[in-house]
Amino acid sequence: MMTIDWTAFTPWSALAGGAMIGLASALLLVLNGRIAGISGILGGLISRTPGETGWRAAFAIGLLIGPTLWALFQALPPIRIEAGYPVLIAAGLLVGIGTRYGSGCTSGHGVCGLSRLSPRSLAATLIFMAGGFATVFVVRHLLGV
Repeated sequence: MMTIDWTAFTPWSALAGGAMIGLASALLLVLNGRIAGISGILGGLISRTPGETGWRAAFAIGLLIGPTLWALFQALPPIRIEAGYPVLIAAGLLVGIGTRYGSGCTSGHGVCGLSRLSPRSLAATLIFMAGGFATVFVVRHLLGV
């Protein structure tokens, strides 16, 4: 049975966070003509496309500055990882391979692609979600981890 921990239920902060992600994605598209897909942004930063490094680096630095600024005002939640290094490495490689085959990640397809009514992004997001649901089901219910 599933229950909700009402003491940790924070709909307003989740709504505010989602609105900020949507606003940032819209601004990047309107002002820069680029999709806010993290894998594409970081991939382009590594490949060093001429004329693209500045905004990509600023975006990546912003990803690091956000939690740092939060920590100045409130304690960050504890990080709890229950997997070992081999599992984390395998998971990271699978996500990286998946984003290359899927031509993007959940932020690019799920946030930006769906808002543009892209059929390809809808298919990709449905596959991402189905894969996540299947993984949780197998790990929790079949393997009992």
